[in-house]
Amino acid sequence: MAPATTRSPVRVFAEDYGLLVVAGLFAVLGVAGAALYVFGDTSYAQSLLQRYGLVALLFVFVLEGAMLLYFAPSEALVPAAVTVLAGRAEGYHVPTVAAILAVAVVGATVGQTTLFLLAKRGGREWLLERPWFRVDEARLDRFGATFDRYGVLAVPVSNTLLFTRGMLTVPAGVAGMTTRRFVALSALGTLSFELVLAGTAMGVLELL
Repeated sequence: MAPATTRSPVRVFAEDYGLLVVAGLFAVLGVAGAALYVFGDTSYAQSLLQRYGLVALLFVFVLEGAMLLYFAPSEALVPAAVTVLAGRAEGYHVPTVAAILAVAVVGATVGQTTLFLLAKRGGREWLLERPWFRVDEARLDRFGATFDRYGVLAVPVSNTLLFTRGMLTVPAGVAGMTTRRFVALSALGTLSFELVLAGTAMGVLELL
């Protein structure tokens, strides 16, 4: 019998709480930024947003893809970014809208792929034991059955629909889907979803 491997306290903490710490840090930064905008120097807050907005959006979408975005509805991210970063008096700045969409797709795909690889390596039960993984077993079973029924095409379809984004990530990893295929299908679904959101936001604001 092989000897049991022991994990250092640092590794145990990183596996169990590391992602929660990262998500909490982004939540604090988000609250601080909103407070600066509302109660502080508005022009300074706007300059920070214009300078670092896409970088911040990238990291937020990584958290969204990894299902760690507890502090903001993911459906509001791209419409808000399009309004704040790309909106102008004479209309929308199309290159900025394209950059926002690219950042959203890359960030969400990186986050989903990270969770996919953790599921592929650690397995379903390992994820269910992690305190940062907030999907209960019954819901995971339901989406696992969806993946078993519809196969790999369920990944982009689920990423295109409200309230199911990312839910096929773990079943795909547990099923042993190839990483390259998952990345392509995940990105495709996210792109279609964010295109709809961005287009809707632009259309609504044009009518106002």
